[in-house]
Amino acid sequence: MAEKNIIAYFRSEEQATAVQTKLRALRAIDVSVDEFGRYPGYGLQSVYNPYGGDFGSLGRLTQAADISTPDQGILVAADPAASGMSDGGGGGVTGFNFVLAAVVDESVYEQSLRVIEGAGGML
Repeated sequence: MAEKNIIAYFRSEEQATAVQTKLRALRAIDVSVDEFGRYPGYGLQSVYNPYGGDFGSLGRLTQAADISTPDQGILVAADPAASGMSDGGGGGVTGFNFVLAAVVDESVYEQSLRVIEGAGGML
């Protein structure tokens, strides 16, 4: 039997993991969920004191960005979201920043697409 690939995007991790569970119930060959953002890296891995700590840049502190040069830090800190005043109106990230990648058998491909779209996923 042939395999089909699916890449879908979700607004929340809960939506993506719920679909992941449903696709596994449909005997998906492989399913994974991951988060991505506009800046590379996983952000701060320990607690820093912004008054006395050496955290590199505001972009690293507020955007969870892996900043490697002072110039990158300045550009990332210029993002309106770095101030905390611009969050898209609802708090937190408002985009489709959770990605679900799946490999399914061709016989359940259409049903898998319906499950994804029914849960609010974007193909």
